[in-house]
Amino acid sequence: MLPLVECRNVGKEFRYASGATSLREWFIRTFSGRKVGRAAPTFRLTGFDLSVGRGSTVAIIGANGSGKSTVLRLIAGIYAPSEGEIRTRGRIGAVVELGMGLHPELTGRENIHLYGTILGMGRSEIRARFSEIVEFAEIGDFIHVPIKYYSSGMLSRLAFSIAMASEPDILLLDEALAVGDQAFRERCTARIAERLNGGAAAIIVSHDLDAVRKHASEVIWLEAGRIRMRGEADEVVDAYLATVAGAPPIEDPRGDPQAPDRQREHFAGT
Repeated sequence: MLPLVECRNVGKEFRYASGATSLREWFIRTFSGRKVGRAAPTFRLTGFDLSVGRGSTVAIIGANGSGKSTVLRLIAGIYAPSEGEIRTRGRIGAVVELGMGLHPELTGRENIHLYGTILGMGRSEIRARFSEIVEFAEIGDFIHVPIKYYSSGMLSRLAFSIAMASEPDILLLDEALAVGDQAFRERCTARIAERLNGGAAAIIVSHDLDAVRKHASEVIWLEAGRIRMRGEADEVVDAYLATVAGAPPIEDPRGDPQAPDRQREHFAGT
């Protein structure tokens, strides 16, 4: 059976502004093609590989700025890769940024139709699931209010509810439930489990390592845009925590020639 998500040697480079450009520098760059001035800082995701089958949950962990959210945006189609190939099979339900796919000036009702359409739902499908979305999101009468007045928790609940109502084959979640209360997180976890049992796949970014241990079938640890380690949840999370705590790195005893800096050893007693 073909995987729902495939990433092969995917890379993404970002170049950031390096400050004001003088008129002289602008003329030189424009008419000669020469690079002058200070070099722009860059971030680069490099050599990212992934294969996610039905019923699987892959968690991506790492420090802020390591490239976790970039991976989800690439898979969602928000970013185009600079190199490599990404293949997805099925409908994608993405909650990768608070408010993504929602318009602040529109009401909750209008945003259900907007985001539902973005996710590939037809008008009749949106109408049929409208009450279910509102009930699950616990928005109440605020459904008639522009979402610019919503709290972060309300925005998160609405976006998640719409994404799940689309019955996605691929779930992309970036700290989507971090702003919700415990009761809502439990309901979300149950809803995600239903989709996974129905053959969907999930890729999540989370700093909640206890949840990662509990739910992920595979964990990928990103560091500065590269895969530092991948494997079973306990092994990778323990290694990550040990490094965060200041333990020295351990060389891969299996000698992976593609990633000599990956840590594969299990850090016991962490």
